[in-house]
Amino acid sequence: MKKRDYYFDNVRFILIFFVVFGHLLRPYVTENPLIYALYMTIYLFHMPAFILISGFFAKGIMRPGYLKKVAGKLLMPLVLFQIIYSIFYYWIGHEEALSVSLLIPEWSLWFLLSLFFWHVLLLVTVKWLKPAAAIFIALIAGLSIGMVNEPLNILSIGRTFVFFPFFLIGYYAKKDWFAPLFTVRARAGLSIAALSLFLTFYKNTGFPIEWLFGSQSYAALEADPLPGIGWRSLVYLLNIIMIAFILSMVTQKRFFFTAWGQNTLYVYLLHGFFVQSSRRVDTLELPPSLFVLFFTAAGLTLLLSSPLTASLFRPFLEQKRPGFLMKKGE
Repeated sequence: MKKRDYYFDNVRFILIFFVVFGHLLRPYVTENPLIYALYMTIYLFHMPAFILISGFFAKGIMRPGYLKKVAGKLLMPLVLFQIIYSIFYYWIGHEEALSVSLLIPEWSLWFLLSLFFWHVLLLVTVKWLKPAAAIFIALIAGLSIGMVNEPLNILSIGRTFVFFPFFLIGYYAKKDWFAPLFTVRARAGLSIAALSLFLTFYKNTGFPIEWLFGSQSYAALEADPLPGIGWRSLVYLLNIIMIAFILSMVTQKRFFFTAWGQNTLYVYLLHGFFVQSSRRVDTLELPPSLFVLFFTAAGLTLLLSSPLTASLFRPFLEQKRPGFLMKKGE
């Protein structure tokens, strides 16, 4: 039996923690330069790295039935949670009227829709283009989509094109490509680069956070097309640096949470109920301690990625029976 590679499970667990942590930091970004710098640094890598890893595990795209399986795994939870979140937002007073739109994904659900579209684009890309040409065209598309002066949140079209290069790079990547990241020299250099970026954001808090979301046009970001392409190119470069940094810091050792890295979907879909509820609590208007936010994020990540949570929600998300009801050998 092939031994499981614990590295990628660790990567996914660490990244989903930063997703939760980043969302908890969001209400306080404009009030504290330390939180702003931490938020910006996290957002440079957490979703781009997640997308790259997702592409790495999409190598079966050419197998018969693969895309159909992906569609079932992504679109069914998308529709289900689109309805649930719409009701939830109305209930907590986030929305004045109850409405469900299947064209604009609620909050973090954009990832599920874009992930489906990335697989579709990947299927077309690998059939007709060589790797270098495919990545080049994907980058041009990611830079060009910002010139479209229409709402880019419809069907998550903006993020789909902006982040597709990372998915494509992940698909073409081989495991041995990661080896150079684990050298002492690489880790030291990337750590210095990451710290430098953090300090830059700490000293300069005026860079709009929306540039890291990939969901708005250059016009919406108050930039002309040419400067906009320049800024997005810079963000791409910083994305790559920070992705390399976080991947270099993760170990291949097995921890108690390693296997839970396979349950990131549950964390991604469920943590929004906690995060959005906390944003409606008046007592959280002032920034709490970073330690409180950190350990809250850690606690939520551990709880929602635990085997118990996975067993409870697996029937709804993967159409499987709960683990405690499955017979031995299933």
